[in-house]
Amino acid sequence: MTETPAKPTAKKTATKTATKTTTAARKTTAEKAPAKKTAAAKPAAAKKTTAKKAPAKAPAKKAAPARKPESRVAMVRRARRINRELAELYPYAHPELDFGNPFELLVATVLSAQTTDLRVNQTTPRLFAVCPTPEDMAAIPPEQLEELIRPTGFFRAKAKSLIGLSTALRDRFGGEVPGRLEDLVTLPGVGRKTANVVLGNAFGVPGITVDTHFGRLARRFGWTTAQDAEKVEADVAEIFPKSEWTMLSHRVVFHGRRVCHSRKPACGACPVAPLCPSYGEGETDPERAKKLLKYELGGQPGQRLKPPADYPGQPALPLAAS
Repeated sequence: MTETPAKPTAKKTATKTATKTTTAARKTTAEKAPAKKTAAAKPAAAKKTTAKKAPAKAPAKKAAPARKPESRVAMVRRARRINRELAELYPYAHPELDFGNPFELLVATVLSAQTTDLRVNQTTPRLFAVCPTPEDMAAIPPEQLEELIRPTGFFRAKAKSLIGLSTALRDRFGGEVPGRLEDLVTLPGVGRKTANVVLGNAFGVPGITVDTHFGRLARRFGWTTAQDAEKVEADVAEIFPKSEWTMLSHRVVFHGRRVCHSRKPACGACPVAPLCPSYGEGETDPERAKKLLKYELGGQPGQRLKPPADYPGQPALPLAAS
């Protein structure tokens, strides 16, 4: 009778032991499950890392091949061909300052420093109505002259130069503009650029006019590497025959103002692009390049109020109407 209750106790103990074993097994299974996910996630992470690093293994781009050195003979031939191409493009090239005589051209060229030819052309009609001769300009009060030329900028310095050169013309040259470079450069405010403009266009004496446009294009075309205007003039003079100097100057300046601009040249619309070693400095897309063209090439008025009869564009407007 005393040993009978012992059997249920053994059963309970066995049941508890089995329950603990089952619970422990479940916990072990639950703990192992995340480990499997983590293990499965590692290859994916490794793949992502590999994918990110892939671009670094891409081969580097090959550098563009260097241009072959150009011989002097080849450069001269190319330069002269550019001149012929520009002559076909601008058969109407001309000085873009309005003038009726050498004195007016001399004054207009002095006024053109640090401003546009258009602004000079808009200013000189009133100026020449008051001062048509060197004697008149030498005698005008400085304040009155400054007011007349104010729209061109730097009017005080320019007024001083104009009175000085007019006085020199009156006193040393009989009121006439001299036709020699060595005489012109002795006048106040007159340098080689101004002298060559006057000689080439008022006296028919060949000269190369090196303004900002001409210097920029001469370097882009590979005609010179010089920055100094006189050195540029000397380098270009060795390339072209003297008979071409004046018209070459007009053509290059025309091209610099209309196509080969300082900041964004219209390379894609440039007819001499195949001959230019600087092609690609500007816009190369033809359609976008066309939108950069200026003056008559861009369907806009030119710089002269009284352009030559063969000029294909529209005359500029007077100062009051612009």
